[in-house]
Amino acid sequence: MSKLQSDRPIRDAAKAAFPYSAPMIAAFLFLGMSYGVYMKALGFNAWYPFLMASLIYAGSVEFIVAGSLAAAFAPLHILLITLMVSGRQIFYGISMLEKYGAHLGKKRWYLITSLVDESFTLNYMAKIPPHLNKGWYMVFVSLYLQTYWVAGAVLGNLFGEVLPFDLKGVEFAMTALFLVIFAENWMKEKSHESSLLGLGIAFTALLLVGKEHFLVPTLIGIWGALTFRRPKLESRIEKVE
Repeated sequence: MSKLQSDRPIRDAAKAAFPYSAPMIAAFLFLGMSYGVYMKALGFNAWYPFLMASLIYAGSVEFIVAGSLAAAFAPLHILLITLMVSGRQIFYGISMLEKYGAHLGKKRWYLITSLVDESFTLNYMAKIPPHLNKGWYMVFVSLYLQTYWVAGAVLGNLFGEVLPFDLKGVEFAMTALFLVIFAENWMKEKSHESSLLGLGIAFTALLLVGKEHFLVPTLIGIWGALTFRRPKLESRIEKVE
């Protein structure tokens, strides 16, 4: 066997991937715990965040699904919100076509299903030593990240059971999460036209149909407006740059 190849590919990849993923522990545990506490506030025990974090594993989408479990059954709302929130995954997937290709065999299926912002960033930018199996290395990076998230969700739910104060109002965490996402995107944008357009459509829909039904018209309106104005928006962005 070549000296550049490890004779224990799985173990060596697992050992090397852990310190690479470790800086994400604090962030994942904190966010996961906020999700677990949120689930607790909605009345769900630790099995729910454990299973949802394990099987859905989509960050903000899990907050959306959690809220939907405690509300009236509205699958169209959930579908549209999920598509809107997770639409960026399409571009992540395109960027990882080569790294997550068929040459990885069955490992690629877990890598694809565990593709989130952080795993995309780490695996896309990873400089994997030649003696390590690249597929196993990326699998363990993704697995560690998911483990941090699941552990945080469960700990948050269990911790929420012994908190000495009332958890009422913690459901605002989901609203805060979207506000943070919006603020981060706003700061990164060179032109705020698309963001302002979205806010205008949402406010208009809110006035026309009320807070109980404004979501679907808002999403459809934003999609239609951005699709129609895409050429103009792109040309203006290029001018700003």
